[in-house]
Amino acid sequence: MTGRHAWIDASAGVAGDMMLGALLDAGARLDRVQAAVEAVAPGSVRITVTEVTRAGLRAAKADVEALTDSPPHRTWTSIRAQLDAAGLPEQVRDRAVAVFARLAGAEARVHGVPAGDVHFHEVGALDSIADVVGVCAALHDLGIGTVSASPVAVGSGHVRGAHGRLPVPVPAVAELSRGWRVAADGPGELATPTGMALIRALAGVCEDLPAMTLDTVGVGAGGRDRPDRANVVRVLISAEKAAGPEQAVLLEANVDDLDPRLWPGVLTGLLDRGAADAWLTPIVMKKGRPAHTLSVLCTPERAAALREHVFAHTSTLGVRESPRIKTPLDRLFVTVRVRGAEIPVKVGHRDGVIVQVMPEFDDVAAHARALDLPERVVLQEAQSAAGAAGYTPGVTLPR
Repeated sequence: MTGRHAWIDASAGVAGDMMLGALLDAGARLDRVQAAVEAVAPGSVRITVTEVTRAGLRAAKADVEALTDSPPHRTWTSIRAQLDAAGLPEQVRDRAVAVFARLAGAEARVHGVPAGDVHFHEVGALDSIADVVGVCAALHDLGIGTVSASPVAVGSGHVRGAHGRLPVPVPAVAELSRGWRVAADGPGELATPTGMALIRALAGVCEDLPAMTLDTVGVGAGGRDRPDRANVVRVLISAEKAAGPEQAVLLEANVDDLDPRLWPGVLTGLLDRGAADAWLTPIVMKKGRPAHTLSVLCTPERAAALREHVFAHTSTLGVRESPRIKTPLDRLFVTVRVRGAEIPVKVGHRDGVIVQVMPEFDDVAAHARALDLPERVVLQEAQSAAGAAGYTPGVTLPR
């Protein structure tokens, strides 16, 4: 995914409305955010933004006004159906699905029920649907392709919720915090389930402020002006983050009873839906049965949708999921001319030195068919044209 990079400063805590306020303060357009929320929950909420101060600092406070007195109870299944039916950009829908899938998974583990049957209470109210969809729409409007975040202050003590007196961090936040750096850093509830789910689903890595050319800073306010801290979330946005380690998810399933003629379509469908890569590995299962392991590498935000695609288009009864760290090369595309046709060439580089040069094979194959030439001939000519233009492994990128 390309575009601008956003780093979320959650060192004072995090909540959905705080992140939404920060992104609106950074320049996301309120009308675009409102339209996205309206597509999911028509006529249900109105978002407003006001300027406030928190510990003497200016910040934007996002408020969600419910326009209905009795919103329906919602399960993860019903919220997913609303998101699927809404006319949202694909990236906004994928991100919102990923956030709610994180919430559902955490609540399911805490309460011991299937994820699809989770009844959302605080996290399923209209304001939280507005927060989640609003944040995802704001990221899209700002052109943000990648997100990282700081360690999160979660608070300490106790709070009273729908199920009585609960320890802080509340159980859902504790579950969502697994694998992320957190600290108490003060009394009270500093991180909400919605805020923590947004961090975990959208941020590729937990890190201190990365090296960037800073473009924009947005500051979003929490509901209280606390005496011990500025109760804000900050978002720092750069033009584009250089390639580096990224958080990824590996989905795997062993399948021994699928018609092999279906596999090409399964792999193509996964790639079309945003998988970074998808492949098959021949294996031998119990009793000597031949089978395949289907592997799908993707960003965390696309894992939920791709997992559903695997269930729908293969015969597997389960999908394994494990975190991975992916380190990509910086890359750019150049165009070369081969026998009158333009063929894009992908150039991978690091620190200004070219590492890989590879013509896009689909374009090579299409041009070869049009000219009735072997694909290897067109491929060789495209590589030679790229070399003649100065794109050769081991040399510095042309200026």
